[in-house]
This record gives sequence, C-alpha cells and structure tokens, in this order.
Amino acid sequence: MRRRGAVQRKVPCLFVTEVKEEPSAKRERQPFKVLATEAITGKALEADIYNAIPTEKVDGTCCYVTTYKGQPYLWARMDRKPNKQAEKRFKRFLYSLEDCKEFVWNVEEDFKPVPDTWIPAKDIEFCNGNPLPDENGHMPGWVPVEKNSKQYCWHSSVVNYEAEIALVLKHHADPGLLEISPVPLSEILEQTLELIGTNINANPYGLGSKKQPVHLLVPHGAFEIKNPPALKQTDIVSWFEGCSEGKVEGIVWHCRDGCLIKLHRHHLGLHWPLAETYLNSQPVVISFNRTKYDCDFEPKSLFHRFSNLDGQRFDRLKDIKFDA
Repeated sequence: MRRRGAVQRKVPCLFVTEVKEEPSAKRERQPFKVLATEAITGKALEADIYNAIPTEKVDGTCCYVTTYKGQPYLWARMDRKPNKQAEKRFKRFLYSLEDCKEFVWNVEEDFKPVPDTWIPAKDIEFCNGNPLPDENGHMPGWVPVEKNSKQYCWHSSVVNYEAEIALVLKHHADPGLLEISPVPLSEILEQTLELIGTNINANPYGLGSKKQPVHLLVPHGAFEIKNPPALKQTDIVSWFEGCSEGKVEGIVWHCRDGCLIKLHRHHLGLHWPLAETYLNSQPVVISFNRTKYDCDFEPKSLFHRFSNLDGQRFDRLKDIKFDA
C-alpha cells in the first residue's frame, strides 16, 4: 500500500488561528472557538505547502501498527494527561499570557499513570530520558489492543492476530470505487490509520447499526483529493460548500519533508458532520477470499461477515448491510 506521513503528534493548522469568545460547535461546553485567519502559517510555508499532496481528513480515532509480542499489533491512541493539580497550574500559566515554553513540568509527578505497555509517540521530545508534553500539556502515545479487549472492543474488531490481518478501507484499482479487504498487518507496519465506524465519533459516515456495527481502518493519506482548492480561505470555503468532493471533515496536506498540515471545517466556521459525505456516498466492493487463511473466523466477527460478502458491490459505502 502507498505510504504517506504518519500522525505521531498534533497536526498544525494551515492558517494562523485566533480564539473567539463564542461557544464551540465542535466541543460541547467549550466556551470559545478556534477560527482560522487568512494568513498561512510559517510552518506550512517552510514545509513547502504549495507542493504538498492534499488528502481527505477522515473523522475517526487514530491508531498505529507496530510490533508487540514479536508480531505486528494494532495500538490505540492514549495521551498521557496531567493530574488535576498540574492541570490547574498549567492553565493558570496559559491564562497569564506568558510564553508556554517557559512552563516547567515535573514529568515524574505531574502526570496521571498509564499502563506499563504505554509507549510515547515517535515525534515527541525527550529530556533526561523522559518524554515531554506538547503545547497542550499532553504526551501523545499508544497502548496495544489485545484480542477481545473490552476497553478497545471496536479496535479489536478490525484485527485478527491469528491470521495477522486488518480490515482496511482503501481505493480499488478501478477509479471511483472503494474496496474493503483484509490487509496483512505486516504491510501497514509503522503506519498510522483512522478507525471509523458505528461506535466512533457518533458515526459521521452512517456505517452499520447498533445490532450490526461496522468498523474499518483507513490508512492516513489514503484518499488523495483530485481537484483541490487553491490555498486561499475564500477558495477553500467555496470548495467545502460547493462541490461533492468537498463534503469532507477537512484536508490534510502531506508535505515532501514528511510534515503534515491540516484544515478542519470548524476552523472556517463550517458545520460538521453532514447528512451526506463524499466518503459514504461512494460505491464500494468487498474483496475477501477466506480460503487464503488457515484460521476459522468467529461467526459474529466482522471478518466472517465480510468474507460472506466477498465480491459484492454496494452503491454507497453507508449501504453495507450483513445478512441477518
């Protein structure tokens, strides 16, 4: 599979942002909005944003594939966050309008405990062997998703460690067609992906149902935007509002140096989710030949259900249904 930049830290916005004292449309109980100005950030310009590859920002939860117990494993995102006392100190410091870089963390005492299996994300900074929090006071990281995990049951549903495969949504070889198929975990090793589906982020793509949930992995950068807007705020707003390809949560630009730059609809004051999205309205084919695998898939598993749909095509991604 074609490999693009991995998400190992918070992705910066294309435009310089400003805070407005209005209730957020994105986060409940947040009394402010973060909106884009018309100025492109220096970081985006340094990364050669004008020659970057624009891709669809998919609305899900971030995952990572790396080795655990000697084999490729799916890992769930888990940020290590400050405890209440440290968070109060940090917020007081932020509201004092001082330079955040001067804030001093006590890494050993200021943060909530994490499982022993937790690992920090690759791109975070270290000091004296300890990972340092980002500008938001969080340490991005990962925990392995064990088979039959209750906490990460939806993550667990898209991987089979016996067959060493994952359920992946990607482009089919035929233009304009999506494909759901099992992909060897070894082929997506060291990649980050987005888990989407019925029980993720209020299901913006309308996948599955409560009785028959559908969850899938989407490699970051998988869906390149064919007709992107110019890098002007007015052009981008028109693109989001005026064409079918613009019915997405946002854009992530993959730059040549590996840097990622994003723009979310909410940065422009635009609504998300939408009743119809570009992703869920595309046709999709299921490619799952179960004879290639030596193991028996559990009858209620997504692997068993998708293997029963091998070769079937649906007019829209959100139309996928399993036989009762």
